[in-house]
Amino acid sequence: KPTRACRGTPFTHAATFAGALAITLAVLPVAQARVTKIVFDGPPVALAGQPIAYEQIAGRAFGELDPADPRNSIVQDIGLVKGADGKVRYTATFVLTKPVDLANASGMMWHDVPNRGGSTTIVAAERTLGDIGLASAWQGDNAAINATNGTAVRPTMAVAGRHWLELPVVRNLDGSTVTGGVFGRIVNRSGPASQPLIVQTNPVPYLPASLNNPGDRLVTRDAESTRGEVTNEQVVPRADWKWASCASFEGVQTPDGRQICVKGGFNPAKLYMVTYQAKDPLPLGVGFAAWRDVGHFFKTALVDDFGTPNPVAGKVGHSIARGVSQSGNFLRGWLHLGFNQAEDQRQVHDGMWPIIAGRRIALNFRWAQPDGVLELYQAGSEGPQWWVKYQDKVRDLPKTGILDRCRASHTCPKVFEHFGSAEVWALKLTPEWVGTDAKKDIRMPRNVRRYYIASSTHGGGAGGFDTSLRGVGLPATGPNCPGNNFGTGTLPANPVPHTQTVNALRVHFRNWVMQGVAPPDSVYPTLKGQRVARADDRGDDDDDGDSDDDRDDDRDDRGQARGKRVPDLVLPNKRAMGFPTIPGLRATVPEADFIMPVLDYDWGPLFNYTDASGIPTNAPPPIKQVIKMLVPRVDADGNEVGGVPNVLTDAPLGTYLGWNITADGARPFHKGQICNYVGGMIPFATTRAERIASGDPRLSLQERYANHDGYVAAVRKAAAHAVARGFLLQVDGDALIAQAQASRVLLP
Repeated sequence: KPTRACRGTPFTHAATFAGALAITLAVLPVAQARVTKIVFDGPPVALAGQPIAYEQIAGRAFGELDPADPRNSIVQDIGLVKGADGKVRYTATFVLTKPVDLANASGMMWHDVPNRGGSTTIVAAERTLGDIGLASAWQGDNAAINATNGTAVRPTMAVAGRHWLELPVVRNLDGSTVTGGVFGRIVNRSGPASQPLIVQTNPVPYLPASLNNPGDRLVTRDAESTRGEVTNEQVVPRADWKWASCASFEGVQTPDGRQICVKGGFNPAKLYMVTYQAKDPLPLGVGFAAWRDVGHFFKTALVDDFGTPNPVAGKVGHSIARGVSQSGNFLRGWLHLGFNQAEDQRQVHDGMWPIIAGRRIALNFRWAQPDGVLELYQAGSEGPQWWVKYQDKVRDLPKTGILDRCRASHTCPKVFEHFGSAEVWALKLTPEWVGTDAKKDIRMPRNVRRYYIASSTHGGGAGGFDTSLRGVGLPATGPNCPGNNFGTGTLPANPVPHTQTVNALRVHFRNWVMQGVAPPDSVYPTLKGQRVARADDRGDDDDDGDSDDDRDDDRDDRGQARGKRVPDLVLPNKRAMGFPTIPGLRATVPEADFIMPVLDYDWGPLFNYTDASGIPTNAPPPIKQVIKMLVPRVDADGNEVGGVPNVLTDAPLGTYLGWNITADGARPFHKGQICNYVGGMIPFATTRAERIASGDPRLSLQERYANHDGYVAAVRKAAAHAVARGFLLQVDGDALIAQAQASRVLLP
């Protein structure tokens, strides 16, 4: 007998739910989403922070896939994980957030993609509107992997729970173990003689096929450039390292396929990289289908195959898929491979919002490591990163785009995407805008809106009008650099927020999806020096942007020839950008090799570069070429042009950077390089005398605003402009003005 929700929960015994379900069953057809069973792992948990009573329900979804279905067959190795009946099965966790009384439900569901298994829920503003939230698992190699292989699903807990996806292990057709080449890296680590292999902050998910394979190879490196150039690579003799946990190489060793024990211990100034034969890959691309089907179930199904009711049956009229950073990249890959169409051929989500995510997730190939953040040798920039068909002549790939499959099936959602400067400098964004040749702006389809929050860090900063840095100089170290033990930044953290912009975009996106009200036109830096987005969207809910791409590209060419405007996108170096020489910052930064470029890797002949699928046979992959990158030019202060109105950059207190510089110290390997994807700030001098004495070319605060009231007036003007353009809600504008009034800017 199937497990049902715990006794006493409102949705299992309340008369109101039973009556609503009976009515729904009478008027709606039973949906055949391929989630076959749902299990609730505890009673609902009350959720505070909104006027409507809310609860969260955690559980697991049990699904099955037909590997012969063309909507599933694209999953790498799906034919090697079939059960006896020919079906592929998975278990995925979920957390559902909903009004206690479904009469308060708005009809909108946000389906969120967990980032590295972390918990996520819809924000209070969405709960105030009566929206439903769903978060469900997709990552089958996630962090808390069990002692042998894969991710063990355990009962989840609402709010604080982590998400897991349980997958079968790939086997050869004869049942034998699958092996292949894998690499792992250890950087900036010292202390014990043994260290774990880490991707971002999680373990490398693949165990060695043998702990004593003489072909496994460990090397050290003194340095790596952003272009992939290697300094002083040395092979560590096989007798001087082992797959083991140890306090010393000569002491007691415990065999361990997740750690390397090295004779003499680890030198923190070197990078260590091991290439080895691994075993037991997982069909990680099943995560695309599992996330699709869990969302489709809660949007359309009434009950599961065993009669357990869907707690939000009949209450979801519209849905938006949403993911941030890694999980936003997941959505771009998910759509590219056609997963917005369910097995029953219906469209899954009406909208899609990849946030601060300009690439496609490295997921659907054998030995994938989707926790990567595009450090050296990590996949994620292969194939089309742009929406419409565009010729990738530089990498000799066919004319393709992310929307190709959903256009063919008429299942393209409306799309919002927004970015900040950190995505340009470290997360390899701009080929999405201008292609790999960086010669012209790639046109925007009518179902996509793109918004750029200039001079901001990854995800935005803390906001506020802090002047505490004034007069004390720059700190020795700044924020942590994201990545595998990367280091810390030399500059203070960038405070430019995304929060208020996102609040406004959320309103526009809901109105676009639910009511067909077109949002503001796209705003982002271009080669033309102005927006490229088409302004002729008339609110056609069914328009997925399909048109003659070649004709539109030709029109773009003619338009650029006529334009003769100063481009907003330039080469990533100080001279081309017009970046000022600022005291406290090395005089040449940013240099031409400071940015993290797209690297064109040779993954081997069994790899599909367009879809980033297949089997990579080169570990690590050779670099075929470095792709040309562009960045926004800057004004006299060093702040970027071409973004949406933002109060803190329109009434600046300093230079806000989408990059930072890695400091020397306990983690010296990346010293002097870009601090991965974290931003920085360089405050303005307070007075003209101070800036003249330091040689700062940027106007001081007093020269800009005269006094505190002058600064508040500048904030008020910037807020009014952003509200008028549709990128700031009036309530948030009023709050920012109040914060500026309460600040110490230009006060004694």
